[in-house]
Amino acid sequence: MNDTRKTTFKGNPLTLIGPELTPGDPAPGFTVVDADHKTVSLADFQGRPMIINSILSVETGICSAQTRRFNEEAANLPPAVAILTISMDLPFGQKRFCDAEGIDRVQVLSDHRDASFGSAFGTLVKETRWLSRALFVVDARGVVRYAEYLPEIGTHPNYDAALDAIRALV
Repeated sequence: MNDTRKTTFKGNPLTLIGPELTPGDPAPGFTVVDADHKTVSLADFQGRPMIINSILSVETGICSAQTRRFNEEAANLPPAVAILTISMDLPFGQKRFCDAEGIDRVQVLSDHRDASFGSAFGTLVKETRWLSRALFVVDARGVVRYAEYLPEIGTHPNYDAALDAIRALV
């Protein structure tokens, strides 16, 4: 496992565990849990293009804004597009957030059990067991078409670039 890549949170350096994915890489498999504690895996989305948001917590300002933004953008995308937001939040908290914010087009999933997603996609923060902020677009064949790792966790991703990447696939 590569743990030499860095990110920062409020300027403090943190180490990322896992590979740095780039366009053209196969999307690695992972398992997470949904609001009902059911296991969800990458294979569940086989044949569908997807946007995958890796966030710190739905309870933080930028992360909640990012999740809301993609929930809104989903209305302008074909229903075949899967949009996932993945954090280490417990499913209870994620469900509460989604219910309160009307998040109904994005699947909010938890990596809290074994950090499978964070380790596979290179977003697991070694020092805190958080997920760093990153954004991925994966095509229907399971190939990464867009990958953005934010150098500072407390900044917004390039929404337009990710949306352009997903629109090019559908």
